[in-house]
This record gives sequence, structure tokens and C-alpha cells, in this order.
Amino acid sequence: MGTGLLGGSFDPVHHGHLIAADRAAEALGLARVLFVPCATQPLKPAGPVAPAEHREAMLALALAGHPRFALESLELSRPGPSYTVDTLRALRRREPRERFVLILGADAAAELPRWRAADEVARLAEIAVLTRPGVSEVASAFVMHFVAMPAIEISASEIRARCLAGKSIRYLVPDAVADYITRNKLYQ
Repeated sequence: MGTGLLGGSFDPVHHGHLIAADRAAEALGLARVLFVPCATQPLKPAGPVAPAEHREAMLALALAGHPRFALESLELSRPGPSYTVDTLRALRRREPRERFVLILGADAAAELPRWRAADEVARLAEIAVLTRPGVSEVASAFVMHFVAMPAIEISASEIRARCLAGKSIRYLVPDAVADYITRNKLYQ
């Protein structure tokens, strides 16, 4: 067993995130998956569009009722950029005997050598990369697992653009998240 960690801006969380976490949990035998929303991603020039409290609330709605999914707000409570190594150190202090598996998309895994203390990240957690049909696997000494994913063409940027254009986001995000976006006039 173990605990998976899926990080990102979740701006907004969508069904692709949830499917990825579910597939990774099944493939890797994880007892739970913690969704870790970042405050600011150091390697992405543009920050999240929605404020942290809205992204956190949407995640809580999306994860409600799933027995293996939980929200981990460590990065939102820390000032400055969200470095994975800091999050893993904090989790390791809190749960010293836990097996942590960091779940990454292929794009994030390709950037792993540029991460702060990447070698320590790989010591603190096993690295699992989600692979998609037609995308070659990332060659890295840090990666321990590959998890095959179906092709799911949903992106947070597409969802934000659809909201801005007044188009439906139904079936792209959980209904509770769509309702929250509408009620709070996000991405308009």
C-alpha cells in the first residue's frame, strides 16, 4: 500500500485529474491519493487564475465521497513558491513510515531534473509517470513506475476558455465544481 501525491494548480480540477489519480491508485496499489494544490509553481511563468481558496474549495467538492481521495493543503499554507521537496519533507516528518508515490504527468516528469533538489525528491518518494497513447515514456533515473492512461483530452485552460466564452463545461468537471464556478463567477 502507500500514499499517492498528485500536485498541480487544479485551476480548475477536472475529470482528467480524477481519472489519473484513480488509475494510478489501482495500478500502484495505493491506499489513498492526496491532491496537493500549489500556491505558485516555480517552473511555470503564469500563476493560477483562481485564488487559492477557490481552487481548494473546488478540490474539496470534487473529492467528496471518494474513499481513497483527500485534499492536502500544505503548499497553500506556505509562503512563496511551492517546491515539491519542501512538501515531501513535511509529509515525511508527519508520516515517517509511509510509502509516498509522487504521480506526475509526462510533461512534469520531463522537467524533473530542473526541480529544486530533484535527487532528494526521488529519495523521499517513488516517482510514477502517467503515460498516454502515442507519447513516449520519459527516460529518467528518477522514475520508478509508469502507469498507462487512456487518452483524455481535457485541460484546465480549455475549461477556463469555455467559461470565459459562456460555453458549457458540463462533463468536463464534476457537477459540484461546475456549480461552484458558476456561483462564484470564476474564469469570467
